Amino acid sequence: MKFAVVFLTWLLAFPAVAQKNWTASCLTNMSQLDDSFPGDLGIFVKSLKDGSICEFQADKRWYLASTIKIPVAIALLKEVEKGHIDLQKKLTLKQSDYVDGAGDLLWQDPGKSFTVQHLLRNMLEQSDSTATDMLIKLMGIETLNKTTHELAPDFAPLTTILQVRYDAYSEIHPKARTLSNIDFIELKKFPVSKRYEAFVKRIQVPTSELKATSIEEAFEKYYARGLNSTSLRSFGSLLEKLSQGQILNKKHTELVLTYMQKMKTGENRLKAGLPNDILFAQKTGTQVARMCNVGIVTSKKNAQQKTVIVACAEKYLDQAGAEKALKKMADALTEEGAFKNF
Repeated sequence: MKFAVVFLTWLLAFPAVAQKNWTASCLTNMSQLDDSFPGDLGIFVKSLKDGSICEFQADKRWYLASTIKIPVAIALLKEVEKGHIDLQKKLTLKQSDYVDGAGDLLWQDPGKSFTVQHLLRNMLEQSDSTATDMLIKLMGIETLNKTTHELAPDFAPLTTILQVRYDAYSEIHPKARTLSNIDFIELKKFPVSKRYEAFVKRIQVPTSELKATSIEEAFEKYYARGLNSTSLRSFGSLLEKLSQGQILNKKHTELVLTYMQKMKTGENRLKAGLPNDILFAQKTGTQVARMCNVGIVTSKKNAQQKTVIVACAEKYLDQAGAEKALKKMADALTEEGAFKNF
């Protein structure tokens, strides 16, 4: 009994030490998950309540895929706050705006108009790539990268979603740059295993001129260039600043986080392994052999109790397996007690 009283007194005297115990097992579990995964895993987790951190391969640069839509949203709203852009301004959808991928703008007729805020919502809730590129064009790629670099210097240059296609496919042959946005939409209709053949047929060049033998090889060469990438720690720091209201005003901070909480993709990733009684403002990203899931976990009972999570997988065999790996990472965090006091 005396020992129990002494131990309880120690816990009360050093609550932060007691709460941080989960981080030690976290590192071990993440390492074991990575060892059993046919590819590479990385994660950065930080409790914004007590500063506890678990990180595994968090300094390595990871390709971010559609999670770049968070810095796009931030840069856009910074321009709104400067008075350079009006959220109610209407943009007209053009044939040249369509980008393959998620989102319902791809199915809307050219000539229809949408407010900037509608495009912002589509980008964060649906991961709408057409909306994303329209917003980047509106503010300018230079503005996007300048703002992002000021807030998170470790971020490599970001590009439009369509530019990713041009850059990656040009690793097979530079004639890829002659294709239209619609050509890439047509190519996306083929499974990855058939897409290379369809691309070669479309550009009509001799086999001897091809610089990569598969879509996978082309994208690996593209990833090696480092575009649209950063460390998990750097992305975590950006999310922390966003969550704490250090980047945008209160209204715009809440707007971004609300849209992220309503995101319609990624139900089988981190979210599937997190506790049920939390809010998760998140964004997912998927590309050839690349997957990320980032977000801010908030307690429903105490809005000040928040945890930032940034997790990525790469060089895996199949998407379903990568999604399961991200779920297992969240499972481990939950079991370790990372959200025990939520």
